[in-house]
Amino acid sequence: MNITENLHKAKQLLEEADAIFITAGAGMGVDSGLPDFRGVEGFWNAYPKAKELGLHFEEMANPEWFESDPHLAWAFYGHRLHLYRDILPHEGFKKLLELSNTKKYGAHIFTSNVDGQFQKAGFKEERVMECHGSIHYMQCIDNCQGILWSSDDTVIEIDKGFKAKEPLPSCPFCGAMARPNILMFGDFGWEYARTNGQRERLSSWIDKLETEGAKLTIVEMGAGTAVPTVRKTSEQIAKRFDVPLIRINPRESFGAEIELPMGAIEALSQII
Repeated sequence: MNITENLHKAKQLLEEADAIFITAGAGMGVDSGLPDFRGVEGFWNAYPKAKELGLHFEEMANPEWFESDPHLAWAFYGHRLHLYRDILPHEGFKKLLELSNTKKYGAHIFTSNVDGQFQKAGFKEERVMECHGSIHYMQCIDNCQGILWSSDDTVIEIDKGFKAKEPLPSCPFCGAMARPNILMFGDFGWEYARTNGQRERLSSWIDKLETEGAKLTIVEMGAGTAVPTVRKTSEQIAKRFDVPLIRINPRESFGAEIELPMGAIEALSQII
């Protein structure tokens, strides 16, 4: 693999495109200073309490905690809510936004991230699909009305023992426990209407590109193999349009026509 050659090819594809499909996993946020939960060590570094309890990310990111230990559940999600709310999107987002604004069909995002960084960077809400939901929306743990509400006014205080302090967020309709509208592991209560709406908009955009013979370029960033939803989506669309996939990933860039084994900022600053 010749990285210089791949950078040149990626740059050319982005320049010639009239539509950009941007796909992103957790690695996209690492350059903004967000913790990398990849591997148990990364997760435990971010959450020493989870290490103490011997919990892995998959075990902690489970809706059952809102029933069995809501103060622990809200310490974990409350910490993430404040972290994602306070963090600023890195320079790479701005580069992608500026580039997509010059394209006839613009860009559409597909991300497994729940942090809302694309919207914060200036991408239009209707051009983002968040397949795992968003921490910036809440729902009832019983999904009593099938309605979501904004978590903008939610403030979680966490004590030294990594427990959320009262009052914990509750459903404004029935008073039951509230939870973030994030798809967790073993999650049967997730309200997916918002994400389904996003999926339909993305699907319409893709269909339009196909009908009108648009020149699509696909750029994927920081999407690992542990939960391969993003990678599979990139590959599926690349196959459908018969175009090369640009895969940016410092550790897992393999399996694409254009592999760039580097972080998002480093790669984007060289290809845009």
